[in-house]
Amino acid sequence: MSLPPHSRHRVDHGLAEYGSVLGRRRLIAALCLLAGVGGGAAALTLTPERYTATAQVQVLPTGAQEQFNVPNARQREVLNLDTESQIARSAVVSARAAEILKSPDPEGLREHVVVDVPPNSAILSISFSASDPRAAAAGAQAYAEAYLGNRARAAEDSIGAQLKLIAARLRVVQDDLNEATESAQTAATQTTATQTTAAQTATAHTATARRAMLARQVSDLTLRYDALRTIAVTPGTVISPARPPERPAHPSPPLFLGSGLFLGILAGVGAAFCRDRLDTRVRTCGDIERLCGVPLLAELPARPDAKVLDEMAAAVATSLGGGPHRLLLEGVGGHGGRGGHGGESTQTAVRPLAKGLGSALAHLAPVTVVTGRSAHPDAALLLVGLGRTTSTEVAGAVRQLARQGARVLGAVAVPPGFVAPVPETAEWGA
Repeated sequence: MSLPPHSRHRVDHGLAEYGSVLGRRRLIAALCLLAGVGGGAAALTLTPERYTATAQVQVLPTGAQEQFNVPNARQREVLNLDTESQIARSAVVSARAAEILKSPDPEGLREHVVVDVPPNSAILSISFSASDPRAAAAGAQAYAEAYLGNRARAAEDSIGAQLKLIAARLRVVQDDLNEATESAQTAATQTTATQTTAAQTATAHTATARRAMLARQVSDLTLRYDALRTIAVTPGTVISPARPPERPAHPSPPLFLGSGLFLGILAGVGAAFCRDRLDTRVRTCGDIERLCGVPLLAELPARPDAKVLDEMAAAVATSLGGGPHRLLLEGVGGHGGRGGHGGESTQTAVRPLAKGLGSALAHLAPVTVVTGRSAHPDAALLLVGLGRTTSTEVAGAVRQLARQGARVLGAVAVPPGFVAPVPETAEWGA
Protein backbone atom coordinates (compact mmCIF):
# COMPACT_ATOMS: atom_id res chain seq x y z
CA MET A 1 0.00 0.00 0.00
CA SER A 2 1.48 3.37 -1.04
CA LEU A 3 0.73 6.84 0.27
CA PRO A 4 -0.94 9.52 -1.89
CA PRO A 5 1.46 12.03 -3.50
CA HIS A 6 0.51 14.85 -1.11
CA SER A 7 0.94 12.54 1.89
CA ARG A 8 4.35 11.42 0.67
CA HIS A 9 5.30 15.06 0.21
CA ARG A 10 4.34 15.86 3.80
CA VAL A 11 6.27 12.85 5.09
CA ASP A 12 9.34 13.73 3.03
CA HIS A 13 9.13 17.35 4.13
CA GLY A 14 8.85 16.31 7.79
CA LEU A 15 11.84 13.97 7.51
CA ALA A 16 13.83 16.68 5.76
CA GLU A 17 12.96 19.12 8.55
CA TYR A 18 14.06 16.64 11.21
CA GLY A 19 17.26 16.00 9.32
CA SER A 20 17.96 19.71 8.98
CA VAL A 21 17.46 20.24 12.72
CA LEU A 22 19.91 17.44 13.52
CA GLY A 23 22.31 18.83 10.96
CA ARG A 24 22.19 22.29 12.51
CA ARG A 25 22.56 20.92 16.02
CA ARG A 26 24.90 18.08 15.22
CA LEU A 27 27.40 19.15 17.87
CA ILE A 28 25.00 18.89 20.80
CA ALA A 29 23.51 15.69 19.37
CA ALA A 30 27.00 14.17 19.04
CA LEU A 31 27.87 15.21 22.59
CA CYS A 32 24.73 13.58 23.97
CA LEU A 33 25.40 10.45 21.94
CA LEU A 34 28.97 10.23 23.26
CA ALA A 35 27.71 10.89 26.79
CA GLY A 36 25.17 8.06 26.48
CA VAL A 37 27.75 5.59 25.19
CA GLY A 38 30.24 6.76 27.81
CA GLY A 39 27.65 6.38 30.55
CA GLY A 40 26.85 2.86 29.39
CA ALA A 41 30.56 1.98 29.32
CA ALA A 42 31.04 3.46 32.80
CA ALA A 43 28.07 1.54 34.17
CA LEU A 44 29.45 -1.61 32.53
CA THR A 45 32.81 -1.06 34.19
CA LEU A 46 31.45 -0.19 37.64
CA THR A 47 28.78 -2.91 37.83
CA PRO A 48 30.06 -5.99 39.71
CA GLU A 49 30.26 -9.19 37.69
CA ARG A 50 27.74 -11.92 38.43
CA TYR A 51 28.10 -15.52 37.31
CA THR A 52 25.08 -17.79 36.83
CA ALA A 53 25.22 -21.60 36.90
CA THR A 54 22.29 -23.91 36.13
CA ALA A 55 21.43 -27.42 37.28
CA GLN A 56 18.61 -29.34 35.57
CA VAL A 57 16.45 -31.72 37.58
CA GLN A 58 14.07 -34.28 36.09
CA VAL A 59 11.07 -34.56 38.41
CA LEU A 60 9.54 -38.06 38.72
CA PRO A 61 6.35 -39.24 40.47
CA THR A 62 7.20 -40.42 43.98
CA GLY A 63 4.24 -42.78 44.36
CA ALA A 64 2.79 -40.74 47.20
CA GLN A 65 -0.18 -38.41 46.93
CA GLU A 66 0.79 -35.39 44.81
CA GLN A 67 -0.79 -32.34 43.18
CA PHE A 68 -1.43 -33.30 39.59
CA ASN A 69 -1.66 -30.93 36.68
CA VAL A 70 -4.28 -30.73 33.96
CA PRO A 71 -2.29 -31.15 30.72
CA ASN A 72 -2.37 -28.04 28.49
CA ALA A 73 -0.42 -26.47 25.64
CA ARG A 74 2.34 -25.25 27.96
CA GLN A 75 2.63 -28.24 30.31
CA ARG A 76 1.75 -31.71 29.16
CA GLU A 77 3.20 -33.54 32.15
CA VAL A 78 0.81 -34.80 34.83
CA LEU A 79 2.95 -33.32 37.60
CA ASN A 80 2.22 -29.72 38.56
CA LEU A 81 5.70 -28.31 37.94
CA ASP A 82 4.62 -24.74 38.60
CA THR A 83 4.01 -25.76 42.19
CA GLU A 84 7.27 -27.72 42.26
CA SER A 85 9.19 -24.65 41.04
CA GLN A 86 7.84 -22.66 43.98
CA ILE A 87 8.79 -25.46 46.36
CA ALA A 88 12.31 -25.54 44.88
CA ARG A 89 12.98 -21.98 46.10
CA SER A 90 10.91 -22.19 49.29
CA ALA A 91 12.24 -21.46 52.76
CA VAL A 92 12.42 -25.19 53.60
CA VAL A 93 14.57 -26.02 50.57
CA SER A 94 16.68 -22.89 51.15
CA ALA A 95 17.39 -24.03 54.69
CA ARG A 96 18.55 -27.45 53.43
CA ALA A 97 20.68 -25.76 50.74
CA ALA A 98 22.21 -23.47 53.39
CA GLU A 99 23.17 -26.57 55.40
CA ILE A 100 24.89 -28.04 52.34
CA LEU A 101 26.69 -24.77 51.57
CA LYS A 102 27.33 -24.08 55.28
CA SER A 103 25.78 -20.65 54.88
CA PRO A 104 24.24 -18.84 57.87
CA ASP A 105 21.77 -16.86 55.71
CA PRO A 106 19.14 -19.04 53.97
CA GLU A 107 17.00 -16.02 53.09
CA GLY A 108 19.97 -14.37 51.41
CA LEU A 109 20.42 -17.46 49.24
CA ARG A 110 16.80 -17.26 48.02
CA GLU A 111 17.52 -13.87 46.43
CA HIS A 112 20.06 -15.46 44.10
CA VAL A 113 18.10 -18.49 42.88
CA VAL A 114 15.72 -18.64 39.91
CA VAL A 115 13.70 -21.73 38.92
CA ASP A 116 12.32 -22.08 35.38
CA VAL A 117 10.13 -24.77 33.81
CA PRO A 118 10.84 -25.44 30.11
CA PRO A 119 7.55 -25.89 28.20
CA ASN A 120 6.27 -29.43 27.61
CA SER A 121 8.80 -31.02 29.96
CA ALA A 122 9.16 -32.46 33.46
CA ILE A 123 12.41 -30.52 34.00
CA LEU A 124 13.26 -27.84 36.54
CA SER A 125 16.12 -25.50 35.61
CA ILE A 126 17.59 -24.23 38.86
CA SER A 127 19.89 -21.22 38.35
CA PHE A 128 22.05 -19.61 41.02
CA SER A 129 23.97 -16.32 40.74
CA ALA A 130 27.13 -15.41 42.63
CA SER A 131 30.19 -13.21 42.25
CA ASP A 132 32.40 -16.29 41.78
CA PRO A 133 31.82 -19.01 39.15
CA ARG A 134 32.59 -21.84 41.58
CA ALA A 135 30.19 -20.42 44.16
CA ALA A 136 27.49 -20.13 41.49
CA ALA A 137 27.92 -23.79 40.50
CA ALA A 138 27.96 -24.91 44.15
CA GLY A 139 24.78 -22.95 44.87
CA ALA A 140 22.86 -24.37 41.92
CA GLN A 141 23.95 -27.92 42.76
CA ALA A 142 23.09 -27.45 46.44
CA TYR A 143 19.58 -26.26 45.60
CA ALA A 144 19.05 -29.20 43.23
CA GLU A 145 20.11 -31.70 45.90
CA ALA A 146 18.14 -29.90 48.61
CA TYR A 147 15.00 -29.94 46.47
CA LEU A 148 15.30 -33.66 45.72
CA GLY A 149 16.02 -34.41 49.38
CA ASN A 150 13.01 -32.39 50.51
CA ARG A 151 10.80 -34.05 47.88
CA ALA A 152 11.94 -37.53 48.97
CA ARG A 153 11.39 -36.75 52.66
CA ALA A 154 7.94 -35.30 51.95
CA ALA A 155 6.99 -38.44 50.01
CA GLU A 156 8.28 -40.72 52.77
CA ASP A 157 6.37 -38.73 55.40
CA SER A 158 3.20 -38.96 53.30
CA ILE A 159 3.60 -42.72 52.85
CA GLY A 160 4.35 -43.16 56.56
CA ALA A 161 1.20 -41.25 57.50
CA GLN A 162 -0.88 -43.42 55.15
CA LEU A 163 0.65 -46.58 56.64
CA LYS A 164 -0.31 -45.44 60.14
CA LEU A 165 -3.89 -44.76 59.09
CA ILE A 166 -4.21 -48.10 57.31
CA ALA A 167 -2.65 -49.96 60.26
CA ALA A 168 -5.05 -48.34 62.72
CA ARG A 169 -8.02 -49.14 60.51
CA LEU A 170 -6.77 -52.68 60.03
CA ARG A 171 -6.63 -53.24 63.79
CA VAL A 172 -10.20 -52.00 64.22
CA VAL A 173 -11.49 -54.21 61.40
CA GLN A 174 -9.51 -57.22 62.71
CA ASP A 175 -11.04 -56.80 66.16
CA ASP A 176 -14.51 -56.61 64.61
CA LEU A 177 -13.72 -59.71 62.57
CA ASN A 178 -12.63 -61.64 65.68
CA GLU A 179 -15.77 -60.55 67.47
CA ALA A 180 -17.92 -61.60 64.51
CA THR A 181 -16.17 -64.98 64.35
CA GLU A 182 -16.83 -65.64 68.04
CA SER A 183 -20.50 -64.64 67.63
CA ALA A 184 -20.86 -66.99 64.66
CA GLN A 185 -19.31 -69.87 66.58
CA THR A 186 -21.62 -69.28 69.54
CA ALA A 187 -24.69 -69.19 67.30
CA ALA A 188 -23.61 -72.41 65.60
CA THR A 189 -23.23 -74.18 68.96
CA GLN A 190 -26.65 -73.07 70.12
CA THR A 191 -28.21 -74.21 66.86
CA THR A 192 -26.72 -77.70 67.25
CA ALA A 193 -27.84 -78.06 70.89
CA THR A 194 -31.45 -76.93 70.42
CA GLN A 195 -34.10 -77.03 67.82
CA THR A 196 -33.43 -74.46 65.12
CA THR A 197 -35.93 -71.66 64.68
CA ALA A 198 -36.36 -69.20 61.83
CA ALA A 199 -35.01 -66.32 63.93
CA GLN A 200 -31.89 -68.25 64.89
CA THR A 201 -31.29 -69.19 61.29
CA ALA A 202 -31.56 -65.53 60.20
CA THR A 203 -29.15 -64.45 62.94
CA ALA A 204 -26.64 -67.08 61.87
CA HIS A 205 -26.84 -65.93 58.24
CA THR A 206 -26.33 -62.28 59.30
CA ALA A 207 -23.29 -63.13 61.39
CA THR A 208 -21.80 -65.15 58.56
CA ALA A 209 -22.35 -62.30 56.05
CA ARG A 210 -20.80 -59.73 58.41
CA ARG A 211 -17.80 -61.97 59.01
CA ALA A 212 -17.29 -62.37 55.25
CA MET A 213 -17.49 -58.57 54.72
CA LEU A 214 -14.98 -57.91 57.50
CA ALA A 215 -12.69 -60.57 56.09
CA ARG A 216 -12.74 -58.81 52.70
CA GLN A 217 -11.95 -55.47 54.38
CA VAL A 218 -9.02 -57.03 56.20
CA SER A 219 -7.75 -58.47 52.94
CA ASP A 220 -8.08 -55.13 51.12
CA LEU A 221 -6.39 -53.18 53.91
CA THR A 222 -3.60 -55.73 54.09
CA LEU A 223 -3.00 -55.44 50.34
CA ARG A 224 -2.93 -51.64 50.53
CA TYR A 225 -0.56 -51.75 53.48
CA ASP A 226 1.81 -54.13 51.73
CA ALA A 227 1.65 -52.05 48.52
CA LEU A 228 2.61 -48.87 50.38
CA ARG A 229 5.45 -50.59 52.18
CA THR A 230 6.94 -51.75 48.89
CA ILE A 231 6.84 -48.33 47.18
CA ALA A 232 10.30 -47.16 46.13
CA VAL A 233 10.40 -43.35 46.53
CA THR A 234 11.94 -41.75 43.40
CA PRO A 235 11.77 -37.95 43.72
CA GLY A 236 13.79 -37.33 40.57
CA THR A 237 17.37 -37.02 39.42
CA VAL A 238 19.88 -34.35 38.46
CA ILE A 239 20.30 -34.83 34.72
CA SER A 240 22.64 -31.81 34.19
CA PRO A 241 24.91 -31.01 37.14
CA ALA A 242 25.87 -27.37 37.59
CA ARG A 243 29.21 -26.34 36.07
CA PRO A 244 31.22 -23.16 36.79
CA PRO A 245 30.40 -20.70 33.97
CA GLU A 246 33.25 -19.37 31.84
CA ARG A 247 31.81 -15.85 31.36
CA PRO A 248 29.78 -13.62 33.66
CA ALA A 249 26.08 -13.42 32.89
CA HIS A 250 25.85 -9.86 34.23
CA PRO A 251 26.62 -7.16 33.27
CA SER A 252 26.00 -7.73 29.57
CA PRO A 253 28.13 -5.48 27.31
CA PRO A 254 25.57 -5.42 24.45
CA LEU A 255 22.79 -4.53 26.89
CA PHE A 256 24.68 -1.76 28.68
CA LEU A 257 26.31 -0.25 25.58
CA GLY A 258 23.12 -0.62 23.53
CA SER A 259 21.07 1.03 26.28
CA GLY A 260 23.60 3.84 26.54
CA LEU A 261 23.54 4.32 22.77
CA PHE A 262 19.74 4.34 22.70
CA LEU A 263 19.49 6.81 25.59
CA GLY A 264 22.20 8.95 23.99
CA ILE A 265 20.28 9.08 20.73
CA LEU A 266 17.06 10.02 22.54
CA ALA A 267 18.81 12.66 24.61
CA GLY A 268 20.66 13.99 21.56
CA VAL A 269 17.50 14.29 19.47
CA GLY A 270 15.59 15.89 22.34
CA ALA A 271 18.41 18.32 23.17
CA ALA A 272 18.85 19.20 19.48
CA PHE A 273 15.17 20.01 19.04
CA CYS A 274 14.97 21.92 22.34
CA ARG A 275 18.07 23.91 21.50
CA ASP A 276 16.78 24.59 18.00
CA ARG A 277 13.45 25.73 19.40
CA LEU A 278 15.00 28.00 22.05
CA ASP A 279 17.88 29.37 19.96
CA THR A 280 16.71 32.39 17.96
CA ARG A 281 20.09 33.31 16.51
CA VAL A 282 20.20 33.51 12.73
CA ARG A 283 23.20 31.46 11.70
CA THR A 284 22.49 30.53 8.07
CA CYS A 285 20.59 31.97 5.14
CA GLY A 286 17.92 29.31 5.62
CA ASP A 287 17.32 30.57 9.17
CA ILE A 288 16.24 33.97 7.83
CA GLU A 289 13.13 32.57 6.18
CA ARG A 290 12.64 29.75 8.70
CA LEU A 291 12.90 31.80 11.89
CA CYS A 292 12.09 35.34 10.78
CA GLY A 293 9.48 34.75 8.09
CA VAL A 294 11.18 37.30 5.86
CA PRO A 295 12.08 36.45 2.24
CA LEU A 296 15.78 36.28 1.43
CA LEU A 297 16.58 38.63 -1.47
CA ALA A 298 20.33 38.22 -1.60
CA GLU A 299 23.33 36.66 0.12
CA LEU A 300 26.42 38.82 0.12
CA PRO A 301 29.89 37.30 -0.04
CA ALA A 302 32.60 38.38 2.36
CA ARG A 303 33.95 40.84 -0.26
CA PRO A 304 31.13 41.89 -2.62
CA ASP A 305 31.78 43.20 -6.14
CA ALA A 306 29.75 45.10 -8.73
CA LYS A 307 28.10 41.95 -10.10
CA VAL A 308 26.63 41.09 -6.69
CA LEU A 309 25.19 44.58 -6.29
CA ASP A 310 23.67 44.43 -9.76
CA GLU A 311 21.88 41.16 -8.93
CA MET A 312 20.63 42.59 -5.65
CA ALA A 313 19.39 45.72 -7.40
CA ALA A 314 17.48 43.62 -9.93
CA ALA A 315 15.77 41.69 -7.12
CA VAL A 316 14.85 44.94 -5.35
CA ALA A 317 13.49 46.54 -8.51
CA THR A 318 11.32 43.49 -9.18
CA SER A 319 9.93 43.56 -5.63
CA LEU A 320 9.21 47.31 -5.68
CA GLY A 321 7.48 47.48 -9.05
CA GLY A 322 6.98 50.72 -10.97
CA GLY A 323 6.86 54.28 -9.68
CA PRO A 324 9.29 56.31 -7.60
CA HIS A 325 10.20 54.81 -4.23
CA ARG A 326 12.24 55.68 -1.22
CA LEU A 327 14.06 52.53 -0.05
CA LEU A 328 15.51 52.27 3.44
CA LEU A 329 18.62 50.10 3.87
CA GLU A 330 18.86 49.21 7.57
CA GLY A 331 21.21 46.94 9.44
CA VAL A 332 19.87 44.49 12.04
CA GLY A 333 22.14 42.91 14.64
CA GLY A 334 25.94 43.02 14.83
CA HIS A 335 25.95 46.11 17.05
CA GLY A 336 29.12 47.19 18.69
CA GLY A 337 31.48 48.16 15.85
CA ARG A 338 33.71 45.44 14.42
CA GLY A 339 32.16 42.09 13.58
CA GLY A 340 33.59 38.58 14.04
CA HIS A 341 36.57 37.17 12.13
CA GLY A 342 37.98 40.63 11.42
CA GLY A 343 34.86 41.77 9.52
CA GLU A 344 32.62 44.82 9.98
CA SER A 345 29.25 45.02 11.71
CA THR A 346 26.08 45.43 9.68
CA GLN A 347 25.64 48.94 11.05
CA THR A 348 28.98 50.17 9.68
CA ALA A 349 28.36 48.43 6.35
CA VAL A 350 25.01 50.19 5.69
CA ARG A 351 26.30 53.45 4.18
CA PRO A 352 28.77 52.01 1.62
CA LEU A 353 26.23 49.35 0.59
CA ALA A 354 23.50 51.98 0.25
CA LYS A 355 25.72 54.05 -2.05
CA GLY A 356 26.57 51.03 -4.18
CA LEU A 357 22.95 49.78 -4.31
CA GLY A 358 21.72 53.26 -5.24
CA SER A 359 24.18 53.41 -8.14
CA ALA A 360 23.05 49.97 -9.34
CA LEU A 361 19.34 50.88 -9.08
CA ALA A 362 19.74 54.17 -11.01
CA HIS A 363 19.53 52.32 -14.34
CA LEU A 364 16.61 50.05 -13.31
CA ALA A 365 13.97 52.06 -11.42
CA PRO A 366 13.38 55.48 -9.89
CA VAL A 367 14.46 54.46 -6.39
CA THR A 368 16.23 56.56 -3.80
CA VAL A 369 18.21 54.58 -1.24
CA VAL A 370 18.32 56.10 2.25
CA THR A 371 19.87 54.94 5.54
CA GLY A 372 17.65 56.65 8.11
CA ARG A 373 14.00 56.28 9.06
CA SER A 374 13.65 60.05 9.25
CA ALA A 375 13.62 60.14 5.44
CA HIS A 376 10.10 58.58 5.53
CA PRO A 377 10.79 55.51 3.34
CA ASP A 378 7.94 53.51 1.82
CA ALA A 379 9.97 50.29 1.55
CA ALA A 380 12.82 48.75 3.49
CA LEU A 381 15.58 46.21 3.01
CA LEU A 382 17.15 44.63 6.09
CA LEU A 383 20.81 43.69 6.38
CA VAL A 384 20.95 40.63 8.67
CA GLY A 385 24.35 39.76 10.14
CA LEU A 386 24.66 35.96 10.21
CA GLY A 387 25.70 34.62 13.58
CA ARG A 388 25.15 38.02 15.24
CA THR A 389 21.42 38.60 14.78
CA THR A 390 18.41 37.02 16.46
CA SER A 391 14.98 36.45 14.98
CA THR A 392 13.56 38.61 17.76
CA GLU A 393 15.59 41.57 16.52
CA VAL A 394 14.43 41.02 12.94
CA ALA A 395 10.78 40.69 14.01
CA GLY A 396 11.07 43.90 16.06
CA ALA A 397 12.51 45.81 13.11
CA VAL A 398 9.74 44.55 10.82
CA ARG A 399 7.03 45.67 13.29
CA GLN A 400 8.54 49.13 13.76
CA LEU A 401 8.85 49.68 10.01
CA ALA A 402 5.29 48.49 9.47
CA ARG A 403 4.03 51.05 12.00
CA GLN A 404 5.89 53.76 10.03
CA GLY A 405 4.28 52.63 6.78
CA ALA A 406 7.38 51.02 5.27
CA ARG A 407 6.97 47.65 3.57
CA VAL A 408 9.83 45.23 4.22
CA LEU A 409 10.85 43.73 0.89
CA GLY A 410 13.11 41.11 2.41
CA ALA A 411 16.50 40.54 3.96
CA VAL A 412 20.08 40.47 2.75
CA ALA A 413 22.39 38.02 4.50
CA VAL A 414 25.71 39.49 5.62
CA PRO A 415 28.25 36.75 6.44
CA PRO A 416 30.83 36.88 9.24
CA GLY A 417 34.03 38.53 8.09
CA PHE A 418 32.16 40.85 5.75
CA VAL A 419 34.22 43.82 4.46
CA ALA A 420 32.25 46.70 2.96
CA PRO A 421 33.72 48.43 -0.11
CA VAL A 422 35.13 51.93 -0.02
CA PRO A 423 32.88 54.15 -2.17
CA GLU A 424 35.70 56.50 -3.20
CA THR A 425 37.76 53.70 -4.77
CA ALA A 426 35.24 51.01 -5.62
CA GLU A 427 33.32 51.01 -8.84
CA TRP A 428 29.64 50.16 -8.43
CA GLY A 429 27.25 49.44 -11.20
CA ALA A 430 27.65 50.28 -14.84
